[in-house]
Amino acid sequence: MNFDFSDDQKMIKEQVRKFLADKCGYAVTRRVLEGKEPYSRDVWKGLVDMGLTGTAIPEEHGGLGLGALELCVIAEELGRVAAAVPFSSSVYLASEAINLFGTDAQKANWLPKLAAGEIIGTLAWAEGTHQPTARNIKTSFAGGKLNGEKLPVPDGSYADIAVVVVSAGGKGISLAIVDLREAGVTRETLTTVDIVRDHARLTFKDAPAELMSDQGNGEAQLARLLDGAAVFFAFEQVGGTEAAMNMARDYAMERFAFGRVIASYQAIKHKLADMYVKLELARSNAYFGAMQLNDQSAELPEAAATARIAATDAYCFAGQENVQVHGGIGYTWEADTQFHYRRSKLLSLTIGSPVNWKNKLVSCLEARNAA
Repeated sequence: MNFDFSDDQKMIKEQVRKFLADKCGYAVTRRVLEGKEPYSRDVWKGLVDMGLTGTAIPEEHGGLGLGALELCVIAEELGRVAAAVPFSSSVYLASEAINLFGTDAQKANWLPKLAAGEIIGTLAWAEGTHQPTARNIKTSFAGGKLNGEKLPVPDGSYADIAVVVVSAGGKGISLAIVDLREAGVTRETLTTVDIVRDHARLTFKDAPAELMSDQGNGEAQLARLLDGAAVFFAFEQVGGTEAAMNMARDYAMERFAFGRVIASYQAIKHKLADMYVKLELARSNAYFGAMQLNDQSAELPEAAATARIAATDAYCFAGQENVQVHGGIGYTWEADTQFHYRRSKLLSLTIGSPVNWKNKLVSCLEARNAA
C-alpha cells in the first residue's frame, strides 16, 4: 500500500514551499509580531493569487476542485514557516464547513468569495475554556437572529463571515452562517500566546444569521468538520516540528562551547534524536489520517484523533527543545525560536485540547473493540 503523495501533489508542495521561502520568512512573521498588521497581507495575497484558498472548493464554485490531500501538503508548508495568515480559519474550517454542509444557495453565495480571497471566514464554536458540547452551548438561534458570545474565535477581529455553532432550541446544536460585517456583532481582540495569530471575542445581539442544512444534526457535522481539521492541523504541526528541529540542528552545528560545537555533546544529540523520533511518528500518523480523510473512511475519527495527538506532542516538544538547544539566546525577543514555540502551544488548543482528543481516541478504540 502506497501512502505517499502523487507527483502532482508533490509539485504543489514544492511550489508552495518556494513561494513561502521567498515571501514568508521569519522576518515577515516578526513584522506582524512587532507591527500593527493583523496578518501578512502580501503573503495572503500571494496564496490567493496561486488559487490555494480555493484548493478544495469545487470548480463550479470558483475553486480548483482538488481535495484533502492537496490541502495537507499546503498545510505542511505553512506550518514550516509559522505563517502569519488566516489560511486555517478560512480554508480548513469555514470553507470546508460550507462546502460540506451548506445549502446550494449558501454554497453559491459564499464559496466563490472564499475561493477568490474576497472574504475571510472562520469557525466560532468555543465559548470559553471548557470543551463545547451540545449540552453547554449557550449561543442561540431563533427567528433568523443570533444571540450569545463566542471566544476565542481565530481571526475573529477581521473575518468577514463565521460559521457559528448554535443551540437548536432543544434539538441539539446546529451550524449557522453569520455575516460579521452586519449589525448586531461586536468584536473584542484577545491576546493569546501566539500574537501573530489573531483571536477575538464575538458577541452577537440579534445578529442576522442563516442556519445551514440539516438543522439539529450539528453535533455530527461539527465532529466531521473537526476530524478533517485535525488532519490538516496535524500536517501544519508536522511542518513546524521539522522546521524547529532543523533550526535546533543548524544552531547546534554552529555554536561552540568549550572548544567544540555543541552538536558533539551527547545531551544535544539526544534532544535532536528525540525530536526526530517524534516527528516521524507524527508524520506517519498524519499520512494515515490523510488517507482516511481522502477516502471518507469510517476510520476517520480514530485516525484524525491519532494524528492530532501525535502531531501536537511532536510540535510542542520540538518547539520547547529548540529553545533549550539555543540556550539563553533562545529565550530572547530577538530569537526566532519563539515563533514555533508560540505556534506549537496555540495549535495544541485550536480545535480542542490534547486531553479531549485523547478521550475521543479512547472512545473510538472502545467502540471498535466492542463491535
